[in-house]
Amino acid sequence: MKKGIHPEYVECSVTCACGNHFTVLSNKPEMRIDICNMCHPFFTGSEKIVDAAGRVEKFKSKYKLGK
Repeated sequence: MKKGIHPEYVECSVTCACGNHFTVLSNKPEMRIDICNMCHPFFTGSEKIVDAAGRVEKFKSKYKLGK
């Protein structure tokens, strides 16, 4: 690797809008984000599928998935 061209990695304190805090490695010492795995609907299980035309049921019946 060439010297002097790569950024210095430091511990980065990440703060989410929901109040969750965690630490990662980054080239910035601090980050503020809007959404994380603790408040994202996909990860929390509160994701809602909007299905106006019955597409989900059609997909499940086509691939013989459970109800």
